[in-house]
Amino acid sequence: MNRFSSLIPASSLVISCQAYAPNPLRDSSVMALMARAAELGGASGIRANGVEDVRAIAATVSVPIIGIDKVGTEGVFITPDAETALRLVEAGAAIVAMDGTLRPRPNGRTFADEVARIRAASDVAIMADVDTLEAGVAAAAAGADAVATTLSGYTSGRVPLDPDIDLIAALAPRIDVPIVAEGRIRTRDDVAAAIAAGAHAVVVGTAVTNPLSQTAYLLGALREPDAS
Repeated sequence: MNRFSSLIPASSLVISCQAYAPNPLRDSSVMALMARAAELGGASGIRANGVEDVRAIAATVSVPIIGIDKVGTEGVFITPDAETALRLVEAGAAIVAMDGTLRPRPNGRTFADEVARIRAASDVAIMADVDTLEAGVAAAAAGADAVATTLSGYTSGRVPLDPDIDLIAALAPRIDVPIVAEGRIRTRDDVAAAIAAGAHAVVVGTAVTNPLSQTAYLLGALREPDAS
């Protein structure tokens, strides 16, 4: 059975619990409480950033944790290498998400290289965060246990407002590993559309766990020229 789907069932909701300074919620204990609330609400998994947050959340919830570690803010920075991924496993992540785009990695290795290095040390499930159809197909071929649309819209040009449902639909007939919808998913309709397009699971973050960003997003509607 696929490593990812053995942990995260089909038609599941995963809640991303992340906060960064100057967000007042930036505290591992707060992220753990947020994760516990999400679990009580029915989330099948939690996505969390950094060893400290993963460790705190692992001590608080019983659902699987998708661990990431953002190293910097430019280029390939989401869990860029096997060493970073394995630290997340030690902290309690059952799944590690890594940048699976086709961009050059800081260490010169490929995503396939990193998968092989992780596999030599651990049987953890690996999720590839991708931006395009080509990257998703390549990541699945390289051994990713799941492919997520996390980075669609974030690697070039202006970030769109809506989730990339078209990418999910394009990936569905091309890869045989679970597809995870992630990125700009804010409503029940977004979740339903993602599943209908072929997603195995859906990750929601900002709309649930980031009141600072979500408040600013909603205020945007009041500041538009035609707002009444």
